[in-house]
Amino acid sequence: QVQLVDSGGGLVQAGGSLRLSCAFSGDVFGIYEMGWFRQAPGKERDLVASIRRSGSSIYGDNMKDRFTISRDNAENTVFLQMNSLKPEDTAVYYCNILPRGLITGYWGKGTLVTVSS
Repeated sequence: QVQLVDSGGGLVQAGGSLRLSCAFSGDVFGIYEMGWFRQAPGKERDLVASIRRSGSSIYGDNMKDRFTISRDNAENTVFLQMNSLKPEDTAVYYCNILPRGLITGYWGKGTLVTVSS
């Protein structure tokens, strides 16, 4: 009953931009939070950014300057605009949707972002 699709990754040169998107559908009683996480090789999965139902946003360390999270409530879609990408941004980016009433959310399968030097 729940479907979550994250997409938009790819290969980009340093300094370039990408826009990730995550579309959610399912039988839930509203969405509390939508967010993006990333996991680089050999590292833990870390928060990139999240946005809550109020519209407030939270960014992980060293993310706010170049990344922007936004949402489309009508389509239950969350976006991550990534600008001035650097090789160290290379990672698998995962979407997470937290519905109201749940402690843990639903994860996307991830979309790979590769930034070349």
